[in-house]
Amino acid sequence: MATTSRLPFGEALRDRLGTPTHASALESSPRSRVWRIELADRPAVLKQLVAGPGADERYAREAAALRIAGRASGAPVVPVLLGADPVQRVLVLEHLVHRRPAADWIVGYAAALARLHAAARPGDAGALPRWQGPTGADVTSFLALAETLGVPGAPGVRDELDALVERLGRADGTALLHGDPCPGNDLHTPDGVRFIDFEQASLGSGLMELAYLRIGFPTCWCVTRAGGPLLERAETAYRTAWAAETGKELQDDGLADACAGWLIRGDALVERAHRGTTDHLARVPDEDWSWGTATARQRLAHRLGVVADMASDDGELTGLGVLAGDLRRAVLGRWPALTPVPRRRP
Repeated sequence: MATTSRLPFGEALRDRLGTPTHASALESSPRSRVWRIELADRPAVLKQLVAGPGADERYAREAAALRIAGRASGAPVVPVLLGADPVQRVLVLEHLVHRRPAADWIVGYAAALARLHAAARPGDAGALPRWQGPTGADVTSFLALAETLGVPGAPGVRDELDALVERLGRADGTALLHGDPCPGNDLHTPDGVRFIDFEQASLGSGLMELAYLRIGFPTCWCVTRAGGPLLERAETAYRTAWAAETGKELQDDGLADACAGWLIRGDALVERAHRGTTDHLARVPDEDWSWGTATARQRLAHRLGVVADMASDDGELTGLGVLAGDLRRAVLGRWPALTPVPRRRP
């Protein structure tokens, strides 16, 4: 049990919410400290972003995202924000009861994700940064990996990938993107799914996170793959919820682009602390490393299969589709002990 007098719970929060009691520390990332506390009328969660590079930006993103998401119609998709202290980078949130997700959890997750995305409006421009896609350096690294594994792409593949990077860079949309919508950042409550931990939130096209269902949660420790019928149910749930919230049908012709963008990003093979430090795709031929529920090569093989299937019907990515299929066969031939990524979340 933590001493409440040492909590980062300043005078302004006490004036608004009262004095917290019965504080107990909860598990969190190294970037934050989290406690369960008791207020006069309810339990709550106290989260403080730890001082360090980027802490102020991460706090500002999370606070802005929670306020935007709090406008979602119908059932909430985030905990209620009870109070905030920007000086100490503190958020006080509604405490939620999490239940073990059902076997088909991804369906409710997808519907809630669509409602989260739809909470933002064009007037929110500037409240959060724009989503950032892959770069030319990612293209170079991906093609170099293919060369190393003996599968050089056709001459037009680089042009396809350069065009992909350009399309993703100008992808339209004002959706509220979570930034890390992973199993574990979704709480399955009696009232539905709610999302937490918005430190990487941004604005952009919702397709970039709808793609998580197919490509295997690329920023997440927990990779899962949904079978055909279950994936279809989940994507239908997303489209239905999106249309109900926005009054518009989802334009999802960019979903193959979104999946291809996650494929070529080497930083999507490692946890956040290691991103931007080296060319992770270049490491794959010489080493395999575990992160959560899958290894780097397992993740890569899964993503290659997804893009090979999707790009075969996409005229702008035909060459990449062929290369992805050839490269996946090379990966599985070189490392035949690789198994598929898990179907079930832990």
